[in-house]
Formats: sequence, structure tokens, C-alpha cells
Amino acid sequence: MPQFKQFPLPDTGEGLTEAEILTWHVKPGDTVTVNQIIVEIETAKAAVELPCPFAGVVSELHAQPGDTVEVGVPIITVDVDPGGAAAPEAGGSDGKIGEEMPGGRIATLVGYGPRTGTAKRRQRKGSTPTAAPAAPAAVVAPVAPEPVVAPEPVAGGYVPLAKPPVRKLAKELGVDLRALNGSGRDGVITREDVEAAARNGSEVSTVDTPGYDPATRERRVPVRGVRKATAQAMVDSAFTAPHVTEFLTVDVTPMMELRAKLKNHPEFRDVKITPLAFAARAVCLAVKRTPDVNASWDAAANEIVYKSYVHLGIAAATPRGLVVPKVRDADAMSLRELGLALEQLTATARDGKTAPSDMVGGTFTITNIGVFGIDTGTPIINPGESAILALGAIRDMPWVVDGQVVPRKVCQLALSFDHRVVDGQQGSQFLADVGALLADPAMAITF
Repeated sequence: MPQFKQFPLPDTGEGLTEAEILTWHVKPGDTVTVNQIIVEIETAKAAVELPCPFAGVVSELHAQPGDTVEVGVPIITVDVDPGGAAAPEAGGSDGKIGEEMPGGRIATLVGYGPRTGTAKRRQRKGSTPTAAPAAPAAVVAPVAPEPVVAPEPVAGGYVPLAKPPVRKLAKELGVDLRALNGSGRDGVITREDVEAAARNGSEVSTVDTPGYDPATRERRVPVRGVRKATAQAMVDSAFTAPHVTEFLTVDVTPMMELRAKLKNHPEFRDVKITPLAFAARAVCLAVKRTPDVNASWDAAANEIVYKSYVHLGIAAATPRGLVVPKVRDADAMSLRELGLALEQLTATARDGKTAPSDMVGGTFTITNIGVFGIDTGTPIINPGESAILALGAIRDMPWVVDGQVVPRKVCQLALSFDHRVVDGQQGSQFLADVGALLADPAMAITF
């Protein structure tokens, strides 16, 4: 007889309470195996792929793409015994891992199990409440899953091949994916394809964009996921920590000259050393002389917590919004190691694959606004930290050297710090140290 198991939405991060369904990789009738990726969800921190904890035939999907589901609520039902050969013994035991179950099968993995009591799906705002779906009356025969690269036919054309972050970007830019030819492997539409279409303008259709109201000529987008979490964090920080921002203009010509030399150095030929990597290394060195900027304010305990490590956060703009993944123990890394870590961090964030665990527990953050051609700003401190450094654009500007005005590579730095933890003298000293290290990298041997 059929044996149905439900897979409730797990907590994929630290204390997450809900997530949005992005994409299902299976449908009712599909055969699934243990640890097969079945769905991609978006939490307040990242997009996460969830594996199935048991094997069988998909009976029902309890949520659709775009739905927000609470942790613990079932999202899929799987018939783990479609053939009826391994019906449970009296007492309902499913067998332990490694033991032979009735019918000759071996128990390989214990799943999350069904939720106690009647499971209810949270209704989306504006939707009509519906009764909980009943268990299927008949077992759906398993069928082979469709090839991953094959587009699914739908009314009006085909569902184009694109990753969820690319689909989200297309929605934001008003690009119709069905009108694009993907340049990626197997015809997959890439971020570059969408951006090119948006620049061209030929594929942009504002009227067809979800949320657009022709009457008001406005588009409304629900606040959720990363945007919702970022907004709340910034409000909490701005109205909790007394911010002070200081600015420093630095001649970074020696740093840029060293960067050019390192490109030809055998040890650095396989890594891209950016100004951000130099700034990251400078921050880690300067923290040793001013540990207050790497501390945190514990309001509950009425204590300042000083960290003997630097988990360096790097603010990254992605199709899903602003995320701040961390480079763990950045202070223990060389310039080359930091360059490699930043490359990997940026690529992972851009693809929307940063794990939730990689975006918590930071001690200091750098935001590289210079990549957008911006000179400076007043960054808001990430909650749980005491300071954040903004790295501005590096420009050719007139500079006085030995009494003569000459063209130099110049950059502006902005440091925001929590005045409960960091005094003005300490913040100024830290910013001056970072500036000195960027202006003359040889100063690193004195730290």
C-alpha cells in the first residue's frame, strides 16, 4: 500500500522563520532519490537548494513558486512505497539505517518526518483561504524526470532556461526571457544576456512586467527576502548605534604601482589582486592597533565584546539585493589568500549561491562603492559590528608632491563607527592607519 511522507520546510539558517519558494525541480509523478535537489528557496539571507530526505514518487507539492512558507510547514508529499512492497510492520516502524525493511529494501536515510498534527499552509496576502489538500486517492505511476536542459512547453511558448537570480533580474529590468537566445551552455540564458537585452531596449516590456499598473503607470513589488531583511537591519542599526562618519583622501599611487608589479610575479599570476584586496589587508593590519573597531556592543549583557579574529564582511550588490558574505579569519590571510578569497566570494554572491552561514557573524565590513564610480558616502554599520569602511573610486587627480602639482592616483575613504564603542580618537587613528597602508604599502612591515 502507498506510504506517504511529508517534507517540512527546514530552518536553513540561524533562527529563520520563513522562506519563499523560488523554483521546483520536480513535479507530481516524478521519481526522486535520497538527497536529490528538489526545490530552490529564498530566505532572508540567501537562495538555498533543498535535497529530498527520502526516495519515492512525488505525490503533491504544497507550495508554488512565489509562495512564502513558514518553517515546519510541509512543502512536498512523497510516496516512499509506491509499489506497496515495503509496507511498515505493525507498530509503524520504518526500520533503522542499514537494516533490512519488509520487502527486502535497506533503510538508507531518515528524513525529517511528518509534522505532528494537521499541517496548514500559510495563506499569502490577498489570497482566498482554501482547505488543506486531502491525501491522493491513487498512487501516481513513477515516470522518468525530464532532462534538465529541455525547456517545458507552456501556453504561448516555452519556459526559457535561466537560473533563479537571472529570472529575478529579468523581472526587475522588464526583459521577456522567452524572446532571448541564451549564450550559456545548452542555451541557458545568462545575466549578461539579460543586461544586454535591457540596454538594447528591444526586449523590454514595461506593461508586461509583474506588478505594473497601466492606470497609475507604477509598479509595486512585495518587500521580502533579502530586501526585507536588509531594510530591517539598516533601520535597526541607524536608530540604535550612534553613527559617526569620518573621511580621508589618500594618494594610492604607490599601491597601484605595487599592484602592477604583482601581476608579473609568479606567485600572483593566478589571482586577481584588486584595490579591495589591498584595502582588506590594510584593515586587518590596522585592527591590531585599534581593536575597538573590531568589537561589538552587547546591550543585553551591558558589555563590549572584543574579537581576537577578523571575520571580514564584503558588501556585494547582487540580482537579489545587497548581501554581505564574510571572509572568515581574514586577519590570518596573506594578500594572495585574500585575493583568492574575494574572487570566490564575489563569484558565489553574484550567482546567488552564498550560503546563509556565510553571511552571519561578521566583525567588520568593507563596502566598495568605487566600482560604481562613486567617490565617497556615509555607510551604515551592519548590526552586531562597530565600524564599516567605504572604499571610493580611484581617480587621476592633481596632487602636491614635494611642492609640485602632479597627477596621482587618488582615493577617498569613509569610515562610519559606533560611538558607543569607538571614540573619535580611536576611529581617527584607525582610518589614518588604513590610509597610510594604502598610500605606502611598505608601511605594513611596521605594523
